[in-house]
Amino acid sequence: MSFVWENFVWAIVAFGILYLLLSKYAFGPLFSVMEKRRELVKQQLDEAASSRTQAQQYIDEQKEALATARKEAHDIIEQAKRSSSLQADEIIEKAKEETTRLKDSAARDIENEKEKAIAALRGEVSSMSVAIASKILTKEIDEKDQTELVDQYLNEVGGKQ
Repeated sequence: MSFVWENFVWAIVAFGILYLLLSKYAFGPLFSVMEKRRELVKQQLDEAASSRTQAQQYIDEQKEALATARKEAHDIIEQAKRSSSLQADEIIEKAKEETTRLKDSAARDIENEKEKAIAALRGEVSSMSVAIASKILTKEIDEKDQTELVDQYLNEVGGKQ
């Protein structure tokens, strides 16, 4: 094999022309596409990082909202317990007041009935006394008959009660 300088020079000239043509027509668009691709990848990575940050913020917000909802639910339950306790106390207090009122009313009714019964007995006693007195006056009775009349009267009064 022999080395031919002419072919070597022609190859370098052809390579130079090819390089100039490629740099004018091919390398510019090729580098432009590669640059656009690099920018697209960079943009997608930035968007992914931004999305990750937003997702983390959303998760944090959801955790806060959940914690708030749990606290509110707990507060509502506690308030319901307090409210039911107060209502139970009110119902018990009203029942006690009603019981006291009914006892007082029953005591008044008993006292009224007692007064009526005493008044009726007094009326009976007075009418019986008058009857006995009239019998005593109409009859001349001795002491034995008088004692019998008083005992009879007492038995009648005792039997009517």
